[in-house]
Amino acid sequence: MTFQITVQDIFECDLERAFKTPMLCDVTQVHTGMGVMPKIVGTSDDADWGKVGSSKKVYAAASALNKGGYVSCDHVLEREENVRWKIRVDDFQAWMLGFYQFEGTWETEFISENQTKVIYTYELFTRSLLFYPLAWMFAKIFWKRYMQQVLSNVKGMCAREEVYLFE
Repeated sequence: MTFQITVQDIFECDLERAFKTPMLCDVTQVHTGMGVMPKIVGTSDDADWGKVGSSKKVYAAASALNKGGYVSCDHVLEREENVRWKIRVDDFQAWMLGFYQFEGTWETEFISENQTKVIYTYELFTRSLLFYPLAWMFAKIFWKRYMQQVLSNVKGMCAREEVYLFE
């Protein structure tokens, strides 16, 4: 079973900046935590991050439901320059209501020289019928709000022209 969530916005920046910022900038500024979702504090094993086939280990601060430390692994599945990123998040170290994998897509569409439409989608995968109602609430209510926060964080990073840590 899967749940698909999409949020979108118009960024006041060029297409390349809207495309590169969420994946190649400092992830600690993207995933700042919210409620039970802990703040990301760093990554490791990320020397090739941004290339198709690359991965990185993700680390989070402690929270009410998470002891902190290594929390998951991110993988770049697709990179179509200035069009789309697709990533997979897996190897969750904390129980996630039966979710075993998330797949995220970040798509950019040219509007004008300084305007870009961003469409941000996540598909959450679960095998658990028992926790289906909780998983549905997590996906449709909490995860959607979290994605909106991430979108807002990236929009601000684009406006500030944050430096890329990866290429």
